[in-house]
Amino acid sequence: MGVDLSFLVQRLAEQATPEAATGRLRLPTERELVAALDISRGALREELATLELLGFVERTQGRGSYLRVPDATFIRLYFDLSRQLGQLGTGEFRSAREMIELSVAESAARLATADDVDELRRLVDEMVQASSAGDDARALEADLEFHRKLFLIVDNPIFGILQDGLSHALRTEVVERRRLAVERLPVEPGQTRVVDTVHYGIVEAVAERDAEGARLAMRRHFEVWSSLAAKS
Repeated sequence: MGVDLSFLVQRLAEQATPEAATGRLRLPTERELVAALDISRGALREELATLELLGFVERTQGRGSYLRVPDATFIRLYFDLSRQLGQLGTGEFRSAREMIELSVAESAARLATADDVDELRRLVDEMVQASSAGDDARALEADLEFHRKLFLIVDNPIFGILQDGLSHALRTEVVERRRLAVERLPVEPGQTRVVDTVHYGIVEAVAERDAEGARLAMRRHFEVWSSLAAKS
C-alpha cells in the first residue's frame, strides 16, 4: 500500500531545513529520510518521484532535494484532463471563472494604484484599437492580459493559481467568442465593438474605487459576451 502523500509531505516538512542563503527547504539525504520516516528506500524514492511530478519536490543531481510549492502546472493539467475526460464541462468552467472574476473586480477596486488603472485603461485601448484595425489576434491577447492584470492587482496566490488554470482551460472558448464577435458584429475601420468597450466600465469603477460598481461592471461584461454567444 502506498504512503499517504499528504502525510508524507507533512513529515518531510518536519525534516526539511531552510537554507540560510535562499530560504529554500532542503531535505535530508535519502539515508537520513529512510531512518527518520521508517520507510524503505524503494518506497521513499517512489513517493519522492510522485511528489516531484506533482511539483512539491525539486531534485537536482549533486545538489540535493527541496520541498517547494508547485506552480499552476498541476492545476492546469487537472483542469485539462477533467475536461477531456468529461468530468467538467465548458459551462462549469465558465461559471467558476465568472464567480471568481466578480470578486476579483470588487477587490481590485479597493487595491488598485493609479498606475494599475492606467495599465488597465491602456489594455482596453489596445483591445479596441486592435479590433477596429482588424487585428483580432492582438485584441485577444489584450483581452486576456486585461483580466490577468486584475488578478495581479489583487495579488492573492490562491486566486492567481485558479486564474491561471481556468484561463488555460477557457482560452479556446475565449478565442471562439472573439471569432463570433468578428462574425456577428462587423465593424468599419475606426468603429468599435461593445464586447471591447464594455471593459471601460470596469476600468472606471476601479479608478473610482467603487467596489460594487466594479462588480456590476464585470457582470455587465459577462452579460454582453453571453448575449453574443446566445445569438443564432
